[in-house]
Amino acid sequence: MELHFLGTGAGVPAKKRNVSALAIRFLEGDGTVWLFDCGEATQHQFLHSPLSLAAVEAIFITHLHGDHILGLPGLLSSRSFQGAETPLDIYGPKGLEAFVIQALETTKTKLRFPIRFHVLAEGRIRDEEKLSVDALALDHPVESYAFRIKEQDKPGTLDAEALKAMGVPPGPLYAQLKKGETVKLADGRIVNGSAFLDESIRGRTVVIAGDTAPVKAMEAFASGADVLVHEATFASNKKDDAHLYGHSTIADACALAKRAAVGQLILTHVSSRYARNENEYRDEAAALLPNVIIAEDLFVFELEKAGRKKRD
Repeated sequence: MELHFLGTGAGVPAKKRNVSALAIRFLEGDGTVWLFDCGEATQHQFLHSPLSLAAVEAIFITHLHGDHILGLPGLLSSRSFQGAETPLDIYGPKGLEAFVIQALETTKTKLRFPIRFHVLAEGRIRDEEKLSVDALALDHPVESYAFRIKEQDKPGTLDAEALKAMGVPPGPLYAQLKKGETVKLADGRIVNGSAFLDESIRGRTVVIAGDTAPVKAMEAFASGADVLVHEATFASNKKDDAHLYGHSTIADACALAKRAAVGQLILTHVSSRYARNENEYRDEAAALLPNVIIAEDLFVFELEKAGRKKRD
């Protein structure tokens, strides 16, 4: 699983930070991509990444401010112009569908693929065999959400050597035992697969928060997550401004990460006020949480299996 940070700036883009966009590429299977927010010029950022627009299967919009949605009409158009015909799911607050439809109709753009719109509400919003997505309402001047992407736990490793020692022949029976099922051998013996499985492998969890002032409910929502991607628009000496406009400071995000015991905090949505000199911002973050990462445009964070993390 790779997190591609396509835009890490706040409302006003800077030379080195475009506005908000984050993609997750699932490395297992066919390399499906999920996109979280789509600020202006997100499709241009795709051109500087290894990601393909055709691989985008779902788009999740945290809220309807321009720096999070104005790149959506162009990205949808390019996905179609490049020949993609697979359906696309788009999740967002009420009003997102009207915005997209109006933009496409005004520009006379016809898409090759169907869009399935989903209006956000708190709770489970997507449920698949291997993945689930939950949403949590945040505190911002407009309706805003956080998303929790959770992998299902996987069965532990099967002790094949112990089974062979018992005279259980390798083959189709092992697949059943791997699932924890009980099987009957040719000689009449009954073998319970769960007795030969190591502890199950915990599924990975990634939490991505939209723009928000501190929200108490985020502590439980992000509890134990492998990765928390959280906005920190301002350094903490701008706390009053941050909270007034529904944003978080570095200290807010670091405190949440500690309380929720997350594995890795990644800060994003950095105000352009720090564009000329980010030392103040970076120094505070390092002092509060030594392993914190401040995302930059085109930074890739790889979350490996079983919680192993690798940075690029």
